[in-house]
Amino acid sequence: MKKIVFLTIFMVSLFTNAQVKLTGVVKDSIGEPLEMANVLAINKTTKKMASYGFTDAKGFYKLSLDKNATFDIKISYVGMKSSDFVVETKEIDVVKNVTLFEDNMLDGINIVSKMPVTIKGDTIIYNADSFQNGSERKLEDVLKKLPGVEINDSGEIEVEGKTVEKIMVDGKDFFDGDTKLATKNIPSNALDKIEILRNYADVSQLSGVQNNQDRVAINIRLKEGKKNFWFGDITAGAGNAPGESLYLFQPKLFYYSPKYTINVIGDVNNMGEVVLDRSDIRNFSGGFRSQSPSNGTNLSLASAGIGFLNANVRNANRIETKLTALNFSYSPNAKLDLSGFLIFSSNRNGQQNNVTSDYIDPITPDDFTQSITDQTSNTGLFKFSANYKQNVRKQFNYDVIGRFSNEFRTDDVNSFVLSDITESERATPYKINQNFSYFYTANEKNIFALEAQHLIQDEDPFYVASLENDPSNNDDVNNDGFDDAAETLGLNRSNLFYTLEQDRRVKSNQLDAKLDYYNILNDKSNLNFVVGTIQSKQNFDSKFFQILDNGTTVDPTPTIPGNTDPQTTNDTEYTFSDIYAGLRYRLKSGIFTFTPGVTLHAYNVKNTQYQTEIFKDQFQKIFPELSIIAQFKQSESLRFSYKQEVNFTDVNQLARGIVANSYDSFYYGNQELMNAHIHNLNLNYSSFNLFNYTNVFARINYKKTIDQINSNVIFEPGSVVSSSTSLNSPFDNESFTASGRLGKTFNKIKTSLGANYSFSKTYQFINSLENTNKLFSQSYSASVSTNFRKAPNVTLGYSLRLSDQNNSARTAAIKGVTNAPSISFDAYVWNSLTVRSDFSYNEVKQDGVVANSYKILDASLAYRKNKDAKWEYELVGSNLLATGSTASVNTSNLVFSIKETFILPRFISLRVKYQL
Repeated sequence: MKKIVFLTIFMVSLFTNAQVKLTGVVKDSIGEPLEMANVLAINKTTKKMASYGFTDAKGFYKLSLDKNATFDIKISYVGMKSSDFVVETKEIDVVKNVTLFEDNMLDGINIVSKMPVTIKGDTIIYNADSFQNGSERKLEDVLKKLPGVEINDSGEIEVEGKTVEKIMVDGKDFFDGDTKLATKNIPSNALDKIEILRNYADVSQLSGVQNNQDRVAINIRLKEGKKNFWFGDITAGAGNAPGESLYLFQPKLFYYSPKYTINVIGDVNNMGEVVLDRSDIRNFSGGFRSQSPSNGTNLSLASAGIGFLNANVRNANRIETKLTALNFSYSPNAKLDLSGFLIFSSNRNGQQNNVTSDYIDPITPDDFTQSITDQTSNTGLFKFSANYKQNVRKQFNYDVIGRFSNEFRTDDVNSFVLSDITESERATPYKINQNFSYFYTANEKNIFALEAQHLIQDEDPFYVASLENDPSNNDDVNNDGFDDAAETLGLNRSNLFYTLEQDRRVKSNQLDAKLDYYNILNDKSNLNFVVGTIQSKQNFDSKFFQILDNGTTVDPTPTIPGNTDPQTTNDTEYTFSDIYAGLRYRLKSGIFTFTPGVTLHAYNVKNTQYQTEIFKDQFQKIFPELSIIAQFKQSESLRFSYKQEVNFTDVNQLARGIVANSYDSFYYGNQELMNAHIHNLNLNYSSFNLFNYTNVFARINYKKTIDQINSNVIFEPGSVVSSSTSLNSPFDNESFTASGRLGKTFNKIKTSLGANYSFSKTYQFINSLENTNKLFSQSYSASVSTNFRKAPNVTLGYSLRLSDQNNSARTAAIKGVTNAPSISFDAYVWNSLTVRSDFSYNEVKQDGVVANSYKILDASLAYRKNKDAKWEYELVGSNLLATGSTASVNTSNLVFSIKETFILPRFISLRVKYQL
């Protein structure tokens, strides 16, 4: 590691010392400095771009140029004649001031198009070729090199700290709803321009009357040779792992024309390469997002799905992936756009985990569990969209997206406390979401926006658990970890096994509709009136029962403390109604934009269980809100927002019958839960400075929740088995989070520093005793990467994660520390050979003692005759150090745990790729 760091520093030093500075000031004809003028240097001998830059607010520019060379310098500014001159560098710096004069012919536009980075309004445009050296293969490889752009640990794209919502190609949505399909599959050699669309608005009519500072999208411009032709690649591979033959087949084909587009992505492999895991599929929104701001009501329909574990190459020991995805768009005329996608995903994986659990409750025994999991998820997704722009004043949008799944899971668990357990779950859920919107501009002063969303969701998880039992030991409640729980649940205790089954069905039907009216008072201010409603109905049915050794089904008779009427069945209907009206006033004054607002809500909730109305409540709420934006420069802003909101629970927490969350956790709802009231404050700062290539973002959030829904967890004596219910906390919960990132590019060196801090204070009850939990967590990251065209490139990274948990039930805090340095290397050699490697080290500590450490090394060697060659041959090595497992620290209100996860073994595969 030390040698590589020294080599990187040496290369940077060598590169810097071999250059001189060209500086100066650019002004207009009356002596005013010109900010964001483009400065470009082209080497007269090689005819290639040598350096580029922009002027700052004072018109100052600075370029780094090779010594003893001759350069054509072009300085341009839209609306003015460009200035062209020649500079011959020696051993000393050069100063050259420039005056630009007006020119209605706008001859600077062609020069701007050659710049690696340009800014036009809220759009940052990157010239893709300027950031490639030949080792890149996919869009993701290029995005990582762009100033101001980051790929986070989840694979999402972040720009100035904001997550990119969607990716478009030539203005057409690319599998709208998830950016990973684009970053992992679009070939890098097809990219011409990458456009970062800040303050993104789906509907142009609303862009001038809303605050969209947190919305970002990306549009990819294809090279001319990729239009009206099929392009992409097909990859096939094979390899060997201990006891298994490996295979891979990945066709990725694309066709773009002005009238229609087709994208086809296929993937069949058992090498652990998962583009979309189950979590991605379930969160695949298809681009559903309201155009107008939230109006203060949060009603989230909780998932009643099975306890599926996400699988990737670093947390599973077996992964089989099948993916077929088709994306299309068709424009029969200039007014109508039709688009959609079809996706089928099948993921089958195996996982093995060892978990050491340290429970907060001092009388609950610590546990060690070993589990072997086999799980399969088959999911189909579809979306169809129709956008009709009748004219510049009228626009209709309609979308429908559906998800259908068939998934199942089995677990074999050995618990130190509970002995051997077998679990199985299966479900066939589906979800259909429809969206309709109509936007009408009556005149330049009046805009109407009608939006409606309808959701149908049906989930049917079925759960089975079997635990060993020794009937002769049933009287010794302190030695049998499940014995007291069996008595509490009312189980028959004379069998060799406790076999428990649970059948659930949760149906949800929700309509969310609103009408926004925007009255533009003048070019500085506008009013927004909104009226809307949320109507929701949920039905919850479940049955919890025991299967005896002879196959007979019996209904238990539980006696749960605190639950005066324990039931093993549920028959619950929950209806929710919110009718609201609001007003917002938006005012621009100098650099500031003020948007105060207020919303009045009338709520009506009703809870019916076993055909009897249990709870009904009607009440009104007034929620104030305020947004203030300070736009210091075109690319520098400070944003503050304050909102009052209300959180409503859903039927899963209201149904009072017993629900088995797992073999050691049983839950019964609280039929009289109230809503939680939230005060939410946010402060965000972002800056992207093209003069010195520094980008900074910082975010602070403070949240105070009144009547927060928390839990009362009752552990069985001497056991890890618990029963719990929800209640409204008598104390206010608080959380504070802060995050920031600083990125700076020095010539060919890209650096990044990041930090995250969070503190939460929550109240709960453990064994009916008040409990306070304070959790501090911090994470820090740093990286340095090079972006040379000829020399090899290196990325050095380091992350540090700290957790500190203080709980009123403990005498001392529990501290967790994770250190994770990493290094990656890539080189494009002889214009034909690409060499890549990635190494990471991870060390997990608990209270200063190393609990686990592991190393991961991946490498690949790819050969193609030249950049335009059709065939490529690649040798890929995964987990070359044969690391057996990884580890992570997990902290919750109940337990501190360290999880060891066994991963895919070492393997080497050979792949052949054909490029269209």
